[in-house]
Amino acid sequence: MFELIVKGGIAVTPNGAEEVDIGLIEGRIAALGMLDAGQAAQVIDAKGLHVLPGVIDTQVHMREPGNEHKEDLSTGTAAAALGGVAGVFEMPNTKPSTTTPEMLEDKLNRARGRAWVEHAFYLGASPDNALHLGNWERLPGCAGVKVFMGSSTGTLLIDSKETLLQIARTGRRRMAVHAEDEARLKERHHLVEGKGASPALHPVWRDEETARLATWRLLDIARAANRLVHVLHVTTAEEMEILARYRDVASVEVTPQHLTLAAPECYERLGTYAQMNPPIRDERHRDALWAAVRAGLVDCLGSDHAPHTREEKDKPYPNSPSGMPGVQTLVPLMLDHVNAGRLSLQRFVDLTSAGPARLFGLAAKGRIALGYDADLTLVDLKARKTITNQWIASRCGWTPFDGMTVTGWPMATLVRGQVVMFEGQLQGQPIGQPFRFHGC
Repeated sequence: MFELIVKGGIAVTPNGAEEVDIGLIEGRIAALGMLDAGQAAQVIDAKGLHVLPGVIDTQVHMREPGNEHKEDLSTGTAAAALGGVAGVFEMPNTKPSTTTPEMLEDKLNRARGRAWVEHAFYLGASPDNALHLGNWERLPGCAGVKVFMGSSTGTLLIDSKETLLQIARTGRRRMAVHAEDEARLKERHHLVEGKGASPALHPVWRDEETARLATWRLLDIARAANRLVHVLHVTTAEEMEILARYRDVASVEVTPQHLTLAAPECYERLGTYAQMNPPIRDERHRDALWAAVRAGLVDCLGSDHAPHTREEKDKPYPNSPSGMPGVQTLVPLMLDHVNAGRLSLQRFVDLTSAGPARLFGLAAKGRIALGYDADLTLVDLKARKTITNQWIASRCGWTPFDGMTVTGWPMATLVRGQVVMFEGQLQGQPIGQPFRFHGC
């Protein structure tokens, strides 16, 4: 007897897309095939839907502790579930920063009974904890180490080559890095100083060379230290050319925002609401990102969900904060790209579930296969809907994609066999648990 059968859907399995029923027992996938609905306590009719492995967003900022006025673990993971995302990796630049085992444990405690989806938390690298990260990175619920090479908050900035090399040599897990050159950012800040600076100057200040210099330095250090690195939110054609030569040590992330928006139009239309780091760039760079996706150079997608209130975003540039919400819109945006022929559904699955599981060593996640956790994202590829601010569950209450009509929509989110979202409504109570990692 199954606890639940997902019946009649087209499942994207390691074999490809196939019409197959999925039987679930104790939160795991127990059977794949043509199953009798009478054998289950509950049945989800998935006819006309595609069933994907649960989508994993490996870069979100949930703002708790310290900035709960714009997001917290409850509202942020609710947004994830409503958007078809079954798990998230949360970043360490909270207040205080997540730089110690005690702060990691505090976040895990805060998430207990409040997180709607599976979760893990990064430890932030700082000059003060560099020698300890190798021991701490394997703690339960830890996604690994995050390094900010440019413009971080608090004590998390690592702009010294010597310190970065020390951190790289300390640990063994894949290290996630925000790569912007801090010295160049400081040198060029005069370009946006003074009254009346336009948000369109954001990619001028934080130019291609700012990204290229940092990524090049990071990759040389990664190879010298024999350390795997994950380069977050890559935005430039120049970086992609370099990364293609460092596949032995580097994996690559891009965001839906950088694949969808382009300068200067986004700044003309959205102003500071299009401001994020690294910035949205012009079509030449967007085209290069898509070419990297098609070539297999991109390993995963991350939303870089980074909400701010309207009051904060309405400040005059450059005093306005960088960042935008994204966890709830990742799936519909990318399904729209699938329908437009820019990537296949199988490639989307690789970028959002199989890829993250493979890169970070997630246990029993990322596949529709026997014995795996029953994290599932059910989508209607034909549904045509409009993204609106009213739909957004994030406490910030807005999205840069307000008014955008997309084809493809998340219809249900399952976490370990339990339905947490169905047809646009949260179900039951938050049941998210920490991800488990191989070897940790």
